[in-house]
Amino acid sequence: MAGVFEVEVDGVEHDHGHGVHDEAAQIDLSQLSPEEKWRLEHARMHAKHKGHEAMHAEMVLILIVTLVVAQLVLVQWKQRHPKSYNLVTLFQMWVVPLYFTTKLHWWRFLVTWFIFSVVTAFITFRATRKPLECTTPRLVYKWFLLLYKISYTTGIVGYAVVMFTLFGINLIFRIKPEDAMDFGVSLLFYGLYYGVLGRDFAEMCADFMASTVGYYSASGMPTKHLSDSICAVCGQPILVDVDEEGIMENTYRLSCNHVFHEFCIRGWCIVGKKQTCPYCKEKVDLKRMFSNPWERPHVMYGQLLDWLRYLVAWQPVIIGLVQGINYTLGLE
Repeated sequence: MAGVFEVEVDGVEHDHGHGVHDEAAQIDLSQLSPEEKWRLEHARMHAKHKGHEAMHAEMVLILIVTLVVAQLVLVQWKQRHPKSYNLVTLFQMWVVPLYFTTKLHWWRFLVTWFIFSVVTAFITFRATRKPLECTTPRLVYKWFLLLYKISYTTGIVGYAVVMFTLFGINLIFRIKPEDAMDFGVSLLFYGLYYGVLGRDFAEMCADFMASTVGYYSASGMPTKHLSDSICAVCGQPILVDVDEEGIMENTYRLSCNHVFHEFCIRGWCIVGKKQTCPYCKEKVDLKRMFSNPWERPHVMYGQLLDWLRYLVAWQPVIIGLVQGINYTLGLE
């Protein structure tokens, strides 16, 4: 019996004939060895998926073409209409992960998402009021700077846990690899997601508040004269000299000789992603402004978050578009 089976299975494997497949399907599986059963199932799988190679190649081609076209469209949209692009991207960054985590019942993420949304909605509401209260800019920048530091630290810790797990250090503490990896990936996800989302909200608030305060306009021409003792971001007096060590915060002087509160200029340049002076629009040298080498990775981290925004906000949309095309063409 085993010898007859070998010939039939080999015939199916090479020519995938349906007649041979039907004959082999009549074999009593209870009389076959595990190896013979595996070979029979393998032959049946080949016969079932006969001709699917061309369909799979077509699906891969559709994926590649869609990715290229979508990338070109997004780049042109961002260059020609950056405001609408940023708003749509921000909305998708806020909604897309919520949809998937709700389906997967990730309650911890939903709780943190709700807390973040409530606090950020209140901060954004304060930032969009006219007239702008004098305490609002500092409140906004402190919140987003705090969120930025928390997300940065969380992401670094998550990455460290993942690397330690790959090197087996978790075994020293008798932690299962799957538990350690889940914990590290979760921290990395939280840090990157809220880091990106917080920066987008911070940029929106920074633009609105700076124009509301009135020290610069969309045309780039200041609408008010800036005094040497006034911060151009928040409009409040500067009480600490540039070379003086402050109790709560220090004062920074840019290369254009304009001075700002520490929280304000950090929020403007790093959190709000602005690389120019809020008053005169001169290019800001961040390396000169932040001479401490421990602060420079924050700038690099901010650039990394810009790349991750595409993966979180637009990649699920593109994959869904590819699936829709395949379904329309009958490839799924």
